[in-house]
Amino acid sequence: MPRGRSPGYEVQRDAILAQAAHLFARRGYPATSMNQVAQACGLSKATLYHYFEDKYSLLVSLTDGQVSRLLLLVSQASRDRLTPAQAQQQLHALICRFVAEYVHAQDAHRVLTEDVKFLQPPDRERVLGKERDIVAAFARLVGSIRPDLNQALLAKPLTMLLFGMINWLFTWMKPGGSMSHDALAPMVADLFLGGLGALALPPGLDLPAGVLAQAGKHVKTRLTKPNPKGDSA
Repeated sequence: MPRGRSPGYEVQRDAILAQAAHLFARRGYPATSMNQVAQACGLSKATLYHYFEDKYSLLVSLTDGQVSRLLLLVSQASRDRLTPAQAQQQLHALICRFVAEYVHAQDAHRVLTEDVKFLQPPDRERVLGKERDIVAAFARLVGSIRPDLNQALLAKPLTMLLFGMINWLFTWMKPGGSMSHDALAPMVADLFLGGLGALALPPGLDLPAGVLAQAGKHVKTRLTKPNPKGDSA
Protein backbone atom coordinates (compact mmCIF):
# COMPACT_ATOMS: atom_id res chain seq x y z
CA MET A 1 0.00 0.00 0.00
CA PRO A 2 1.25 3.55 -0.71
CA ARG A 3 2.41 5.49 2.29
CA GLY A 4 0.08 8.26 3.42
CA ARG A 5 1.25 11.80 3.93
CA SER A 6 2.27 12.83 7.41
CA PRO A 7 -0.06 15.16 9.35
CA GLY A 8 2.43 18.00 8.95
CA TYR A 9 2.83 17.62 5.18
CA GLU A 10 0.36 20.35 4.19
CA VAL A 11 1.67 22.67 6.90
CA GLN A 12 5.21 22.34 5.55
CA ARG A 13 4.00 22.68 1.98
CA ASP A 14 2.17 25.92 2.81
CA ALA A 15 5.27 27.22 4.58
CA ILE A 16 7.37 26.53 1.48
CA LEU A 17 4.85 28.34 -0.71
CA ALA A 18 4.90 31.34 1.61
CA GLN A 19 8.69 31.57 1.43
CA ALA A 20 8.69 31.07 -2.34
CA ALA A 21 6.06 33.80 -2.73
CA HIS A 22 8.19 36.16 -0.66
CA LEU A 23 11.28 35.46 -2.76
CA PHE A 24 9.44 35.67 -6.09
CA ALA A 25 7.81 38.94 -5.02
CA ARG A 26 11.11 40.49 -3.92
CA ARG A 27 13.56 39.05 -6.45
CA GLY A 28 11.32 38.05 -9.34
CA TYR A 29 10.55 34.52 -10.47
CA PRO A 30 13.42 34.22 -13.00
CA ALA A 31 16.05 35.42 -10.50
CA THR A 32 15.04 33.01 -7.72
CA SER A 33 16.58 29.54 -7.49
CA MET A 34 15.43 26.40 -5.72
CA ASN A 35 18.59 26.64 -3.61
CA GLN A 36 17.42 30.03 -2.33
CA VAL A 37 13.94 28.68 -1.59
CA ALA A 38 15.39 25.73 0.31
CA GLN A 39 17.69 28.01 2.29
CA ALA A 40 14.83 30.39 3.15
CA CYS A 41 12.78 27.43 4.37
CA GLY A 42 15.63 25.93 6.38
CA LEU A 43 15.40 22.75 4.34
CA SER A 44 17.80 20.70 2.30
CA LYS A 45 17.28 20.85 -1.44
CA ALA A 46 16.41 17.14 -1.42
CA THR A 47 13.66 17.77 1.13
CA LEU A 48 12.32 20.66 -0.93
CA TYR A 49 12.04 18.40 -3.97
CA HIS A 50 9.95 16.02 -1.86
CA TYR A 51 7.25 18.72 -1.90
CA PHE A 52 7.77 20.38 -5.29
CA GLU A 53 9.43 18.84 -8.31
CA ASP A 54 10.85 22.13 -9.59
CA LYS A 55 10.60 25.91 -9.40
CA TYR A 56 7.90 25.98 -12.04
CA SER A 57 5.60 23.82 -9.91
CA LEU A 58 5.97 26.41 -7.16
CA LEU A 59 4.84 29.14 -9.55
CA VAL A 60 1.85 27.10 -10.70
CA SER A 61 0.78 26.37 -7.13
CA LEU A 62 1.16 30.01 -6.09
CA THR A 63 -0.70 31.58 -9.00
CA ASP A 64 -3.46 28.99 -9.23
CA GLY A 65 -3.85 28.89 -5.47
CA GLN A 66 -4.17 32.66 -5.15
CA VAL A 67 -6.66 33.10 -7.98
CA SER A 68 -8.68 30.15 -6.66
CA ARG A 69 -8.95 31.82 -3.25
CA LEU A 70 -10.23 34.99 -4.93
CA LEU A 71 -12.69 32.97 -7.01
CA LEU A 72 -13.98 31.35 -3.83
CA LEU A 73 -14.73 34.82 -2.44
CA VAL A 74 -16.86 35.77 -5.45
CA SER A 75 -18.59 32.38 -5.49
CA GLN A 76 -20.25 33.42 -2.24
CA ALA A 77 -22.00 36.30 -4.02
CA SER A 78 -25.59 35.59 -5.01
CA ARG A 79 -26.30 34.83 -8.66
CA ASP A 80 -30.02 35.48 -8.15
CA ARG A 81 -31.71 38.56 -9.54
CA LEU A 82 -30.89 41.34 -7.09
CA THR A 83 -32.35 44.75 -6.48
CA PRO A 84 -29.88 47.61 -6.96
CA ALA A 85 -29.69 48.03 -3.18
CA GLN A 86 -28.95 44.32 -2.65
CA ALA A 87 -26.32 44.33 -5.38
CA GLN A 88 -24.68 47.42 -3.91
CA GLN A 89 -24.53 45.77 -0.49
CA GLN A 90 -22.96 42.64 -1.96
CA LEU A 91 -20.44 44.58 -4.03
CA HIS A 92 -19.42 46.71 -1.04
CA ALA A 93 -18.78 43.55 1.00
CA LEU A 94 -16.92 41.90 -1.87
CA ILE A 95 -14.60 44.88 -2.40
CA CYS A 96 -13.79 44.84 1.32
CA ARG A 97 -13.02 41.11 1.22
CA PHE A 98 -10.74 41.52 -1.79
CA VAL A 99 -8.82 44.39 -0.21
CA ALA A 100 -8.36 42.29 2.93
CA GLU A 101 -7.12 39.32 0.88
CA TYR A 102 -4.75 41.48 -1.15
CA VAL A 103 -3.21 42.92 2.01
CA HIS A 104 -3.09 39.58 3.82
CA ALA A 105 -1.47 37.79 0.87
CA GLN A 106 0.62 40.60 -0.63
CA ASP A 107 3.43 38.34 -1.81
CA ALA A 108 1.16 35.77 -3.46
CA HIS A 109 -0.90 38.53 -5.06
CA ARG A 110 2.22 40.19 -6.44
CA VAL A 111 3.32 36.88 -7.96
CA LEU A 112 -0.13 36.45 -9.51
CA THR A 113 -0.03 39.98 -10.90
CA GLU A 114 3.54 40.05 -12.20
CA ASP A 115 4.66 36.46 -12.85
CA VAL A 116 1.66 34.85 -14.54
CA LYS A 117 3.41 35.60 -17.84
CA PHE A 118 5.97 32.90 -17.03
CA LEU A 119 3.33 30.15 -16.97
CA GLN A 120 3.08 27.69 -19.83
CA PRO A 121 0.05 28.33 -22.09
CA PRO A 122 -2.29 25.68 -20.57
CA ASP A 123 -1.54 26.81 -17.00
CA ARG A 124 -1.70 30.48 -17.93
CA GLU A 125 -5.05 30.04 -19.66
CA ARG A 126 -6.48 28.22 -16.63
CA VAL A 127 -5.39 31.01 -14.28
CA LEU A 128 -6.56 33.77 -16.63
CA GLY A 129 -9.87 31.95 -17.10
CA LYS A 130 -10.46 32.11 -13.36
CA GLU A 131 -9.55 35.79 -13.41
CA ARG A 132 -12.15 36.34 -16.14
CA ASP A 133 -14.75 34.57 -14.00
CA ILE A 134 -13.92 36.93 -11.13
CA VAL A 135 -14.28 40.00 -13.33
CA ALA A 136 -17.58 38.67 -14.69
CA ALA A 137 -18.95 38.22 -11.16
CA PHE A 138 -18.06 41.79 -10.24
CA ALA A 139 -19.48 43.09 -13.53
CA ARG A 140 -22.79 41.30 -12.86
CA LEU A 141 -23.11 43.20 -9.59
CA VAL A 142 -22.20 46.49 -11.27
CA GLY A 143 -24.87 45.83 -13.89
CA SER A 144 -27.42 44.98 -11.20
CA ILE A 145 -26.74 48.30 -9.49
CA ARG A 146 -26.94 50.23 -12.77
CA PRO A 147 -28.79 48.15 -15.41
CA ASP A 148 -28.29 50.96 -17.92
CA LEU A 149 -24.54 50.25 -17.79
CA ASN A 150 -25.15 46.75 -19.13
CA GLN A 151 -26.99 48.11 -22.15
CA ALA A 152 -24.22 50.66 -22.66
CA LEU A 153 -21.62 47.85 -22.41
CA LEU A 154 -19.91 49.71 -19.58
CA ALA A 155 -20.28 47.27 -16.67
CA LYS A 156 -17.10 45.36 -17.52
CA PRO A 157 -14.91 48.41 -18.30
CA LEU A 158 -15.97 49.99 -15.00
CA THR A 159 -15.18 46.73 -13.22
CA MET A 160 -11.70 46.81 -14.75
CA LEU A 161 -11.29 50.37 -13.43
CA LEU A 162 -12.13 49.05 -9.96
CA PHE A 163 -9.49 46.33 -10.23
CA GLY A 164 -7.03 48.92 -11.50
CA MET A 165 -7.62 50.75 -8.24
CA ILE A 166 -7.16 47.78 -5.89
CA ASN A 167 -4.81 45.40 -7.72
CA TRP A 168 -1.73 47.52 -7.02
CA LEU A 169 -2.21 48.14 -3.31
CA PHE A 170 0.89 46.03 -2.66
CA THR A 171 3.06 48.70 -4.30
CA TRP A 172 2.42 51.22 -1.55
CA MET A 173 0.40 49.72 1.32
CA LYS A 174 2.61 47.98 3.86
CA PRO A 175 1.46 45.77 6.75
CA GLY A 176 1.75 47.69 10.00
CA GLY A 177 1.67 51.04 8.20
CA SER A 178 -0.30 54.13 9.14
CA MET A 179 -3.48 52.81 7.50
CA SER A 180 -4.94 49.36 8.03
CA HIS A 181 -6.93 47.45 5.45
CA ASP A 182 -9.89 47.61 7.84
CA ALA A 183 -9.85 51.39 7.43
CA LEU A 184 -8.99 51.43 3.73
CA ALA A 185 -11.41 48.79 2.42
CA PRO A 186 -14.68 50.65 3.12
CA MET A 187 -13.18 53.84 1.69
CA VAL A 188 -12.34 52.04 -1.55
CA ALA A 189 -15.86 50.58 -1.71
CA ASP A 190 -17.50 53.93 -0.95
CA LEU A 191 -15.33 55.70 -3.52
CA PHE A 192 -16.22 53.27 -6.29
CA LEU A 193 -19.91 52.95 -5.44
CA GLY A 194 -20.29 56.69 -4.98
CA GLY A 195 -18.73 57.30 -8.37
CA LEU A 196 -20.85 54.55 -9.91
CA GLY A 197 -24.00 56.23 -8.70
CA ALA A 198 -22.93 59.63 -10.00
CA LEU A 199 -21.74 58.38 -13.38
CA ALA A 200 -23.50 59.87 -16.40
CA LEU A 201 -23.56 57.85 -19.59
CA PRO A 202 -21.42 59.26 -22.42
CA PRO A 203 -23.41 61.37 -24.90
CA GLY A 204 -24.33 59.84 -28.22
CA LEU A 205 -25.04 56.30 -27.00
CA ASP A 206 -27.81 54.68 -29.03
CA LEU A 207 -29.93 53.46 -26.10
CA PRO A 208 -33.70 53.29 -25.64
CA ALA A 209 -35.19 56.52 -24.28
CA GLY A 210 -36.45 54.73 -21.17
CA VAL A 211 -32.98 53.50 -20.32
CA LEU A 212 -31.49 56.98 -20.73
CA ALA A 213 -34.27 58.51 -18.62
CA GLN A 214 -33.68 55.98 -15.85
CA ALA A 215 -29.94 56.66 -15.98
CA GLY A 216 -30.54 60.40 -15.68
CA LYS A 217 -32.88 59.89 -12.75
CA HIS A 218 -30.32 57.70 -10.99
CA VAL A 219 -27.53 60.25 -11.43
CA LYS A 220 -29.74 63.14 -10.33
CA THR A 221 -30.79 61.25 -7.21
CA ARG A 222 -27.21 60.47 -6.31
CA LEU A 223 -25.94 63.99 -6.84
CA THR A 224 -28.75 65.87 -5.12
CA LYS A 225 -29.59 63.64 -2.17
CA PRO A 226 -29.02 65.64 1.03
CA ASN A 227 -26.81 64.34 3.80
CA PRO A 228 -28.36 63.18 7.12
CA LYS A 229 -27.93 66.65 8.66
CA GLY A 230 -29.95 68.21 5.86
CA ASP A 231 -27.07 70.23 4.45
CA SER A 232 -26.58 70.32 0.70
CA ALA A 233 -24.13 67.78 -0.73
